[in-house]
Order: sequence, then structure tokens, then C-alpha cells
Amino acid sequence: MRTQNKKQLTTLTLAALGIVYGDIGTSPLYSIKEVFGSVHHPVPITPDNVLGILSLFFWSLIIVVTLKYVSFIMRANNKGEGGIIALLTLALQKGNPASWQQKSLITLGLFGAALFYGDGVITPAISVLSAVEGLELITPAFNLYILPITLTILIVLFVFQRRGTASIGALFGPIMILWFAVLAILGGISVVQHPAVLAAINPVYGFNFLTGNSALGFFAMGAVVLCITGAEALYADMGHFGAKPIQYAWLGYVLPALLINYFGQGGLLLSAPAAIKNPFYLMAPEWGRYPLVILATVATVIASQAVISGAFSITQQAMQLGYTPRFQTQHTSDREVGQIYLPAINWILLISTIGLVIGFGTSSKLAAAYGIAVTGTMLITNILAIAVAIRLWNWTPLRAVLTVLPFICIDLGFFLANSVKIPAGGWFPLVFGLGIFVLLTTWKRGRELLHDRLTADALRLKPFIKDIAESGIGRVPGTAIFMTQDPESVPHAMLHSLKHYKALHEQVIVLSVRVFDVPYVPDIDRVEVLRLPENFSQVIVQYGFKDEPDIPAALALCANAGLNVEMMDTSFFFGRETLIPKLDSEMAYWRELLFITMFRNASSATAFFKIPSNRVVELGAQIVL
Repeated sequence: MRTQNKKQLTTLTLAALGIVYGDIGTSPLYSIKEVFGSVHHPVPITPDNVLGILSLFFWSLIIVVTLKYVSFIMRANNKGEGGIIALLTLALQKGNPASWQQKSLITLGLFGAALFYGDGVITPAISVLSAVEGLELITPAFNLYILPITLTILIVLFVFQRRGTASIGALFGPIMILWFAVLAILGGISVVQHPAVLAAINPVYGFNFLTGNSALGFFAMGAVVLCITGAEALYADMGHFGAKPIQYAWLGYVLPALLINYFGQGGLLLSAPAAIKNPFYLMAPEWGRYPLVILATVATVIASQAVISGAFSITQQAMQLGYTPRFQTQHTSDREVGQIYLPAINWILLISTIGLVIGFGTSSKLAAAYGIAVTGTMLITNILAIAVAIRLWNWTPLRAVLTVLPFICIDLGFFLANSVKIPAGGWFPLVFGLGIFVLLTTWKRGRELLHDRLTADALRLKPFIKDIAESGIGRVPGTAIFMTQDPESVPHAMLHSLKHYKALHEQVIVLSVRVFDVPYVPDIDRVEVLRLPENFSQVIVQYGFKDEPDIPAALALCANAGLNVEMMDTSFFFGRETLIPKLDSEMAYWRELLFITMFRNASSATAFFKIPSNRVVELGAQIVL
């Protein structure tokens, strides 16, 4: 058993290397280059400055990634799941839903999730572009082809998403093992030639750089943060691999390889300042640059794949929790639930990424847009972690704040340093994230308003059943299922059906779907069945926020409670509401129009819940918001 567990841990650690560390693992392509060679506030290449920057890189990776994420934040897992949506649901578990604290946490969590999408657009653009830019070191003749090659790779990457990652997932781990080995070898050779750079482990060098170059040090922090981009992925992907494989891969392989490579680039700059043109590639011998460009491009594609998959996953969670409309979802693997493809999200990311590459043109210019979204999400993670520590871990507020305060100070410093890059490109992830945030909050508020309108004059179900029995309403053979948010009220579709057909089916099921703030609900708890008079039944189907909704499969489980549903003899009744905006409503008029547009374009409940379309009856109604 112990041998089997060890083998499983090794397998998961290898898989984590391939999926989790692509983003942070490709940061050496541009991080050092942006500190010393940026078009905005470049740091002069002097021995003290190089050692100071390397010290900041070293301690950023140790404090932010190792201590904050790997050691602390990973403790806040929702049944093994991580990520900002999972953290938000944990933070909201205990608290008054109407309180300002609860509403503030929801706002922060949704904005952090929105910023993640901005990161999902920038990461493929800057990663692939920085890798392909290595071609210009081989010969300047490639300059004209860098953008076309980058765009071709990105288009192929996004088009390939419909096929899923299952077919190439097994290759990710070995390729990233090779990638990190190459990072360590290139950096190690340079460190051996310039061992003085190892002195940068001393934090005094970083402290002296910041205090001795106040303004320049502040601006430099906006580029230093590039070395920790991707840290959120460690936490977000915890549910796929577990905490231990991610921790082992980081401490035992990824962190040493990154540090050696960064120190190697610093050593190269000490001996050849002109290498700032592209220190990563110039560490390699000339004969090795062609294969290095190919390997780097593959590594950046893997990094981009991880971020794109993360965007799909966070959208699925948001759909289940009611923060976004239903999107068409395709499952690309018969065995792995988490491997999904959302066409609408995929094409939005592709169009945005292409626009970024064409608009910015180089990885150096794109670096100005990178960082603000990452540091914003990191700051929000800190605040949510404090709420979790107080509410779930029963820490005192003082202990929770003092524990997280150092991380807040560091992340706030990074965020402020990146804020000065807003005019140069940092505006993009903020605008993009703000747009996503408006969509998320508009949908959530609109659904609340719609629910209020539908339930304002709703009839209670049990008195209605009693009236049905006394009125002698005719019954026809078969089963009718009416889906509703409130199982205690009569669904509007049932009233419309009764109005049109003057009869009810022999068996009537009022079905509600509830999504809990846990990743998965076991099948044994999937359905709750309550039998009512006159052959009525209430069925509540329960899912976690990462479960795949499947109503026919859930109904089959009702047989254990004595409720048999024959699908070929069953009709599903849905209300198709036509929404009408109203001035002076509880929501701004422009947001009402936005919500109505989103509502009209949402994927149908039939497809989302896997209900056979030939068993569905839709009944229309007009609702004034």
C-alpha cells in the first residue's frame, strides 16, 4: 500500500510539473530582461544593482510563493479544491448574507476572479511572444516573422482546445521536466563562471537596493513581480493534484531551477552588460539557440494551456454558483471531469489575445500590462484568507491580521509599483477585469430581481395541491416535471400549463437544483425526495460547484426513494420568460438592458442539465423587471 501511495504521489507530482508550473516556469524568459532592459525606468547594470535585484527575486519567490501560497494559503482548501472562487465560498460559509462584511467579501472575490480572466489573456500573449523573440538573436531576418509566427501558434493553441488536453497531457510533465533541467543547466554554468552572484541570497542586498534607489527601486518592483506570476496557479490547481504533489514539485525541483537560472542571468550581465538584449537566450551557446527557442515555445504553449484551462474551470464554478449565465460546455474526456471546453470563453480569450499581440507588438511592451492583474488577485486572496482564518479556523482577528499582514505589505508594494504602468498598458487588465466584474455582478443581481418578481405572487404548493384535489382537475397519463428555484411554491410553468391544457399529468414532480459551496456532492446525497398528496413529489437535486449537472442521471437515483421516472413517458416543463426593462427599478436601467441581453443569449437549461430536447415543453411569460 505504501509503495502504491508513493507511486501515485510521484505520478501526481510529475503531472503537477506539467500543468501547474508552466506560467511561473516561463518567467525567466522575460523577468530579468524587463528589470534592466525595460523601455520604462530600466535599472542600470552595476554589480550592486544586479545583486540587489537578484536578492529581490530570491526573497520574492521564498516569501510570496513558498511561505504564502505553498505553506499558508493551501491550508484554505474547500474539500481539497483551491482557487479564488473556492476561497470565496469558504469565506462566506459563516456570516450574515445581508451584512456589509459579506457583501464586501463577495465584491472582492468576484473582482479577483474577474482579474484572473485578464491574466488569462495576457499570459499566452507575453509567454509565446517572448519565446518566439529568441529567433531574432539567431538572425535579424526573422524580425518580420516574429508576430506572424506568434499569432499562428496562438490560433492553433486556441483552436486545439475543442479537442481537449487528454491526448497531450501525458507529454506535459516530461517536457516541463526537461525545461526546468535546461533552466538549471544554463543558469548553473553561468553561476560557476560568476560565483559572486550567490551573495545575493543575503537579503541586505535587496534592502540596500530599495533604500538606496527609492524611486528607481519602486519602479523596479513592478518588473520584479514578473518572477512570481503564476503563483495563483499553485493554489487554483490544488484540486487536480492535491497539496503534497504541488509542494514537492515546487521545493524539490521548480524553485531550485528558477533560482539557479535567475542567478545565472545575473552573472551573465555582470560580465557582459550588452547581453541585456535577451539574457535568457544569450546564456546558451549559439548552436543551442534553435532548439532552445523550440523548447521555450513548447513550454509557453503549456503555460498558456494551463491558464486557458483555468479560465474554463473558474467559469464552470461561477456558472454553478449563479454568477454567470449558462455557457455551452463540452466535456473533452470521458474519465476526467475537469477537462472541459467552453467555446464562447475560448473565442473571447483568442480574440483578446490576438488584439494584445498586435496592439503591443513586443513582450517588453506587454510586460507593462502584466502584473497589475496578478498583484490585484494576490491582494484580494490575502483579505479572503483573513476571513477564512477568523470564521473557519477560529483564529482571533489579531492573530489572523498579524499573520497575513507581511504578505499584504509585500503584495501592496508590488501592486502600487505596477500601478504606475497603467498608462503604458496596465490599463488593459483593469479595464478587461472591470468589464468581467460588471457582467458577473449584473447577472447575479438580475437573477435576484427575476426571482423576486416570479415569487412575489407565487402560490404555496401544498395549499395548491389541496385545491387541485377538491376542484376535480383532470389527470392525463405520464409524468410532468416542473423545474423551479423554490420547491415550496407553484412553478409559473405549472400554472400556464394548467391554464392551457385544463389538466395535469398523473404524476407531477416539482424539481429544484441546489448548488452547495463544496466541490462535489456524492451520489448518495444527490437527491432528496418528498412524496406529497395527489401523486405530487418534491425533488431536490444537489450538486457541488464542480459537479457536472445531469438531471436524467439524478432522476434515476429517485428510484431508491420509491419514485420511478420513465424518461420516455416524461415531459419537462420550462418557463421561457420575456424580460421587460423598467425605469426606476432596483437596478440601473443600463444594467437591466445588459442583463436582458445576457439572459437572451444564455445557453438553454435543456442542454445545461442534459435533458433530452424532445421531452421539453416551453411556456412563455412576460416579466417586468
